[in-house]
Amino acid sequence: MPPSEQHVHDLVGIGFGPSNLALAIALREHAPLDAVFLEKQPAFGWHRGMLMDGTTMQVSFLKDLVTMRNPGSEFSFLSYLREKDRLVDFINHKTMFPSRLEFHDYLEWAAASFTDQVEYRSEVVAVTPVSVDGVIEYLDVVVRQGGCSDELTTRRTRNVVIAAGLEPVLPPGVVSGERVWHSEELLDRLPALRDPRRVVVVGAGQSAAEVTDHLHATFPDTEVCAVFAKYGYTPADDSSFANRIFDPAAVDHFYTAPDAVKRRLLDYHASTNYSVVDLELIDELYRRHYQEKVRGVERLRIFNASRVAEVAEGPRVTVEFLPTGERTVLEADLLVYATGYRPGDPLTLLGEAGEHCLRLPDGGLRVERDYRLATTEAMRCGIYVQGATEHTHGITSTLLSNTAVRVGEIVSSITRERSYAGRR
Repeated sequence: MPPSEQHVHDLVGIGFGPSNLALAIALREHAPLDAVFLEKQPAFGWHRGMLMDGTTMQVSFLKDLVTMRNPGSEFSFLSYLREKDRLVDFINHKTMFPSRLEFHDYLEWAAASFTDQVEYRSEVVAVTPVSVDGVIEYLDVVVRQGGCSDELTTRRTRNVVIAAGLEPVLPPGVVSGERVWHSEELLDRLPALRDPRRVVVVGAGQSAAEVTDHLHATFPDTEVCAVFAKYGYTPADDSSFANRIFDPAAVDHFYTAPDAVKRRLLDYHASTNYSVVDLELIDELYRRHYQEKVRGVERLRIFNASRVAEVAEGPRVTVEFLPTGERTVLEADLLVYATGYRPGDPLTLLGEAGEHCLRLPDGGLRVERDYRLATTEAMRCGIYVQGATEHTHGITSTLLSNTAVRVGEIVSSITRERSYAGRR
């Protein structure tokens, strides 16, 4: 269809998790643009497979979808509590960290206000440039709707914001199957697991410790084997000064820092976010492990300084103790890899439009301070990313801690560019 005959959105959001939900709120509050969001899930959901009883958020409720940008927003966590008639109860609870289940309910509550702007069961398969007089004025977002491979529609837009979330990571050669899972699948698949004799959990981070704890508590007769390369779980560094890495200003500092400083900062502060566990959970697992030793019946077995050397049908898991090379074979009913996530590559969605995106000397995408991808001069459209910016903006930029601030910056950028385009 000729550009003059097709409706053009100001913005198409790819994905509708917390990041683009926060963006939708910021648009409603500050810049009522013509925006639509495309989400391949059938309904709003955020790490549903890990919403285990007793698990809590690792960030303060004040770092919700809005408060760091607009403390008076009607979409704050406190507004949610007031509407649910739990504000006083939460205050009496004396905590800054709600349960993960409650925070997910807050996200669903906020998402319910945007059903007219979100199209669920809509998977983006390509983004195609549309040229007018030699410059790319629009992007056609090609969508597979309803899970039907032959039902494709197109949304034309001046800007896209990609927030496609994280992809679960499995070790090389490992394939998820009936009895080999990634931790993100845990609660979805656990009801089908009947009376396991032994389960093995691989990983040393928060998810691994939570899965170990949950399986041990859920199946009172099951042996739970935790396998990780460290001697013990490493406590998360959530001390007050270290938490400054999550301040909005830290994004500016990181963005302008020399490459060598960027690498050092990432190394210094990895312990605030990666392969670390809340100290309270570490202590609880150790207490349980020790008490079982006292009783002489060890259901919680810790294979530290170890790795999974081999997995055969069953699964039959061979664990190697790294200092000596000694091997232990575990006949298991379930093997769970809590081996983390990686950000999705925006170029896998951008297709032809990705050919206009510029790269850094090391091959990474060039991302401007306002989260807009640097592009060739022929590209007039804005391509923004939420996530996949750690290499340019630091740890802070990709996390929930910075979401409210990040979307405010994106909205300001889009409205500024829109105003400039109107004067061209």
